[in-house]
Amino acid sequence: MSNSKSSLAALTLGAIGVVYGDIGTSVLYAIKEVFGSGHVDFTPANIYGILSIFFWTLTLIVSFKYVVLVLRADNHGEGGLVAMLALASQAVKDQPRLRSVLLVLGIFGTAIFYGDGVITPAISVLSAVEGLEVIEPAFKQAVIPITLLILLALFLVQKRGTAGIGKFFGPITLVWFGVLALLGVSQILTNPVILKAVSPHYALMFMWDNPGTTFIILGAVVLCVTGAEALYADLGHFGKKPIRLAWFSIVMPALTLNYFGQGALLLRDPEAVKNPFYLMAPEWALMPLVGLATMATVIASQALITGAFSVTKQVIQLGYLPRLNIQHTSVRDTGQIYIPLVNWGLFVAIVLAVVLFRSSSNLAAAYGIAVTLDMLITTILTFFVIRYGWKYPLWLCVAATGTFFVVDLAFFASNLLKFFAGGWFPLLIGGLIFALMVTWKDGRALLNSKLRADAIDLPAFLEAVFVSPPARVEGTAVFLTAEVGTVPNAMLHNLKHNKVLHEQNLFITVHNHEVPWVKLDQRLEVQPLGHQCWQVVIHYGFMNDPDIPKALQSLSAHGCQLDPMSTSYFLSRDTVIPTIGGGMAPWREKLFAQMHHNASGAADFLKLPNNSVVELGSKIEI
Repeated sequence: MSNSKSSLAALTLGAIGVVYGDIGTSVLYAIKEVFGSGHVDFTPANIYGILSIFFWTLTLIVSFKYVVLVLRADNHGEGGLVAMLALASQAVKDQPRLRSVLLVLGIFGTAIFYGDGVITPAISVLSAVEGLEVIEPAFKQAVIPITLLILLALFLVQKRGTAGIGKFFGPITLVWFGVLALLGVSQILTNPVILKAVSPHYALMFMWDNPGTTFIILGAVVLCVTGAEALYADLGHFGKKPIRLAWFSIVMPALTLNYFGQGALLLRDPEAVKNPFYLMAPEWALMPLVGLATMATVIASQALITGAFSVTKQVIQLGYLPRLNIQHTSVRDTGQIYIPLVNWGLFVAIVLAVVLFRSSSNLAAAYGIAVTLDMLITTILTFFVIRYGWKYPLWLCVAATGTFFVVDLAFFASNLLKFFAGGWFPLLIGGLIFALMVTWKDGRALLNSKLRADAIDLPAFLEAVFVSPPARVEGTAVFLTAEVGTVPNAMLHNLKHNKVLHEQNLFITVHNHEVPWVKLDQRLEVQPLGHQCWQVVIHYGFMNDPDIPKALQSLSAHGCQLDPMSTSYFLSRDTVIPTIGGGMAPWREKLFAQMHHNASGAADFLKLPNNSVVELGSKIEI
């Protein structure tokens, strides 16, 4: 019992560090942007109204939608938009047209996530460093260079993995939430009447009296729920109970106290609107507070970068991106990965965002569209999961998701007003990545249909070959083929040029499924083809790490003994030639050909031993 309690405590502490880092740093800029926009007059009634809207936004979107409802939609213990997409597509698999629409919607949401991944580290770190301006206005010139240096250091350490520094995330973020609560309480004690704003009456009165202003400021109010998606995305790392416990016992109370403390300060001193978070603190505490805030924002950014690596790997497994160089940074935790292209691509985009927008207030204008669009897509997918997957009554599904849909839609519509002020930036990034994903998926479908059209039936081919068999040499040949039951090009080239056949021949096809994990006892599907030849299908989920040599160790149970020292892996290295007419638009065919050319080798991706791989090339026109 004590072990399970200590394990729950450790997981809860970990969840505070990783899951809530992003939402925990929104106190730096959320209130400032609402009151600093110039749309809301400084009256006590308005301050009560805005604080009430903040409190009930946190309650409705984070507590009810994510913590209570969405966390229930786990896909074999995994969460996140990709896991939700897989659940939704499985739920409507008997309706192909609806399924294809949901897949496009979910993949678009995943692409938009990268736009969010650029804005969040930029606005978080920049808003923390801007605290230097409160200490000394002359520091203003140093804010951007210091921000860029911190971000560079953060991205440089990614290749080392987060195992070493990760153990400090929880304690530092716990201290951060403690300081948030302390700062809030210190201000609330000077003006305890501010606590009246907990009543929804003030939010409803503000909306009733100021409908136009309410709609406009929702674009800034949404900043208080930045990082809510991380709750669901990190489900597989921590589990439901620690995430829920951390939210209700630590995070929600600390955020509420801090927002209400900022409100109490503004009631007393409207001039504090230029940076209400830092102006809550006594002068002597400002420098340590800037340091702590910077650490908290770096941790929040780290969680998002790790999420980008994880999502990229999942999307590759689902077939929407080419193979990339994925490095494992921990021998114990297979989930800890590093993808150089994603790391430096994110860094370049974040630097561009900081240099382009130059302040957290300007970045706040760019923020919101991506995150609210993802929230909206999550709500839509949740409806199909609970209606078609869990078979709940229609009225209950509409009631459960309809309210959230209306709220998410209102936030999204409000954020669209910020499109020309910077909202185009994350949408542009998401749109470009979506174009890459769809082009890769469609290009692979074209390539596979071309290969199928030219394919030779494997059993019939083997029958013909063994009528007058070529010389057979010792060892095992493993041929990889995209389609079950077809002759791999590598085998045709091998027979044509080397005129030999190995003693044992395996024809391997890898199938990736829309589930996170495929169990070991369901990993292999083996069919003997005679003459010491086997057709093998290896099944992986989008969270599994493909490792063909490891998977083939189980073949001995099927009468096939493999000696790693005498096993050769034959791969086809296809060169795609774009052609005019048919297929995709010419620019998309050229883009696909370039992506196909630049994809990392199948040998590395499938963990094949380098000294046992033979690649044979061929050209394919699409």
